[in-house]
Amino acid sequence: MSMQDVPTLMEEGAELPFYGSKEAAGADIRAHITKDLILYPGDSKLIPTGLRFEIPKGFEIQVRPRSGLALKHGITVLNTPGTVDPDYRGEIGIILINHGKEPFTVTSKMRIAQLVFAPVIQACYREGETLRATERGEGGFGHTGTH
Repeated sequence: MSMQDVPTLMEEGAELPFYGSKEAAGADIRAHITKDLILYPGDSKLIPTGLRFEIPKGFEIQVRPRSGLALKHGITVLNTPGTVDPDYRGEIGIILINHGKEPFTVTSKMRIAQLVFAPVIQACYREGETLRATERGEGGFGHTGTH
């Protein structure tokens, strides 16, 4: 599979997202801040990245948590997965929340999230009279299993 070119504008000192391994699906993105930010338990903050993207039409960038921050510190992305639309040209900000029990310090250049580049297909939503029946029917949350 080939790489997709995504033009990126960078503020001075910001760094491009990068893949931590040859077959990684998510590219790590870093905080672009001038002073440390403290996230207290239950607190959330918008963390700047200093990056703006020109995402090709028909694609999105999904913002996802880093598993190490979630496991070790209870830090995650609040609106997971976040979506960056192809027509957005503003700075990418990452909304982090502290679900942990201790204050957490976000430092400059810290890897704070990962970006997944993905194709998007828009649906044509239309009003209908009925829906086809399925075995599940209207069974909602937790309906598909008891284990």
